[in-house]
Parts: sequence; C-alpha cells; structure tokens
Amino acid sequence: MTVVANIVAQRDDFTLDLNLRIDDGETVVLLGPNGAGKSTTVAVLAGQLPLASGFVAFGDTTIDDSNDIFVPPRDRRVGVVFQDYLLFEHMNVLDNIAFGINTRGARMADARTDAGRWATRFGVGGLLAKRPSELSGGQAQRVALARAVAMQPRLLLLDEPLAALDVETRAATRRTLAQHLREFEGPRLVITHDPTDAFLLGDRIYVLEDGKVTQEGTPERIHSHPATSYVAAVAGTNLLTGRNHGGALALDDLDFELRTSNTQIEGDVLITVHPRAVALFTDEPHGSPRNTWLTTIDSVDPLGDTTRVFLADPLPIAVDITPASTAAMGLAPGVRVWASVKATEVAVAAVGSN
Repeated sequence: MTVVANIVAQRDDFTLDLNLRIDDGETVVLLGPNGAGKSTTVAVLAGQLPLASGFVAFGDTTIDDSNDIFVPPRDRRVGVVFQDYLLFEHMNVLDNIAFGINTRGARMADARTDAGRWATRFGVGGLLAKRPSELSGGQAQRVALARAVAMQPRLLLLDEPLAALDVETRAATRRTLAQHLREFEGPRLVITHDPTDAFLLGDRIYVLEDGKVTQEGTPERIHSHPATSYVAAVAGTNLLTGRNHGGALALDDLDFELRTSNTQIEGDVLITVHPRAVALFTDEPHGSPRNTWLTTIDSVDPLGDTTRVFLADPLPIAVDITPASTAAMGLAPGVRVWASVKATEVAVAAVGSN
C-alpha cells in the first residue's frame, strides 16, 4: 500500500502545503526546524486536524479530503508513537500493548496473549508487569512502538521518537529503532528535527521549512547537494551563493572567486563544498587543485574521529580532517595555513532548484 497525501492545512496564521508519498516498506523522514509544520502534518494524518484543501489516501482508499470524506482517527489505523510516548500510567506494559489490539475489536484476553508476543519481539517481554514510570527512556519507546505496530496499522507514524532520550541512550536506541522499522512491512513516516536521525533512519527525506517542502531525496543526495542554507547547516556542508560565468564563481558578499568544473549552469547559483573535500597544508601546495588560498584558522572543534576546522577570511568555511592530521600540523586558532579544493568538488545548482 502507498500513502499519498496532498495537504493544505491551516493553524492560526500558519499554512502547511505538503505533497507526500510513502511506499510499502519505505521509511520516509520529514525533517525540519521548529515551526516548520511537522506537528501539523502529524495532526492531519492522524485525523486531528481537517484539511483546508487536498486529500489523504491510503492505497485506493481516500481517508480525508476537503470536500466530503473524513475517516475518524479511530478508523484510520494509523499507529502513532508520540514524542513522550503517551503510555497509560495506570496500565502495566502488557496492557499498554494490548490496548491497541483491543481497540481493533479483539477480546481483552486474546489481546493480552497477542501483546505478550509483540513485547517479546520488541525486547520488553521481561517488563510486562512494570508501569511506565518504572521504565527507562529506551524501554518506554520500545513499548510505545510495540503498541503501535501490534494494532497492525496501515501507516506507522513516529513523532520525534528519539527526542526524549539522553545522548547516551539515543545512539543505541536509534540502532534498535532502525531494525524494528525495517521489520514493519508497511509505509513508515518519521518526524524529526534531528538531522542525524533523518540521515540514519530514512530511505528518503522531505525537508520542511516554513510549511513548504524545500528539498526531497535520498539521504546521500540531500547530504551532498543541499538546496537551502538550513539543509546545508544540518548536513554539515558549506553553502555559498554567487554567480557562475564559465566556471568562474563570483561569491556574494565575499571578495573571493572559486573555480568549478560545472560550466553548464550559468548565472545565480547555490554553491556547495563538502568539508571533507577541502585540504589544508602548512606550505603552499603545487598540484592539480584549481582553488588554493592562504587563510587563518578561526576555531578547531574535535568531533570524535573527525576534527572540524573553521577557516576565517577570505573564505569562511568548515573543513573536516583527522585528529592525527590536526596534531601533526599543529592546527589551532590563529595559525596560518593553505587551503585547497578541486574544481570538481565545487558543486553548483541553479537558485531555487531541488
């Protein structure tokens, strides 16, 4: 089954305009900053907010349109995992999971039997008698996910599923979540503001900014070819603007020119340079790179197995190198270095393209 949604929805002065498609067995991530329209999307798909125009279809069945069709939330079979999980404190783990099954008409005794199987599958089979307040964040998330999947939803919808977890728990829980998502055969939608969640969980990503999709594509495509400054920032890619004339890029607001191998896209362009594509040297390099300049290090930030170096004028960009290279070159704020990047690594896109 494929979920197709053409959504125009209104909340006070905010308008959401979103076209969305999710195929069976596909995890689509809706990524955006606060206020972009993510919670409005959840409300529409879950049946909590009417459409101003458009439609929502699950396969051949229209469940919502702006004319005369509206399937109530209880009949939509949307399995929702909310940010704070919304587990029932007066119920133990077994009954929390059984609740979703029971709402589909199963007798409570049968629902509990089925819930026990789902609990085991999601790694919480030993916690059946515990109340939500006795669970860790990761355990509570698995219970909420088991409850959502146990109801055999047509769409699995996860709203900021990792936001409530601390940093130490999040990485391990993300791996577990990715595994469980792959095991659910229907369409899956993850809502998040966290680019790490988006890039690691999604088969495709929709970037939502101010109520509109500004980019859609695979994680690899979005990471390497960001279309907006927001996407560039979350992807860790340097994004510049300027004008391309025969491969010569005149940068906006900077007294600097870059060379690109792309001579087909002329005029106003978005320019992206991945931090890993830039090399640093203590002495002036003599080789193939078409772009070489002398600069000063602004800051040095260790990021695990990578060090991010921010350069100052004439071209303020980020560079990713290894900690070993950082130490060997003695890199620190104020140190003068040479930077270079090949023209083939300077990507351009026409302004406004995705």
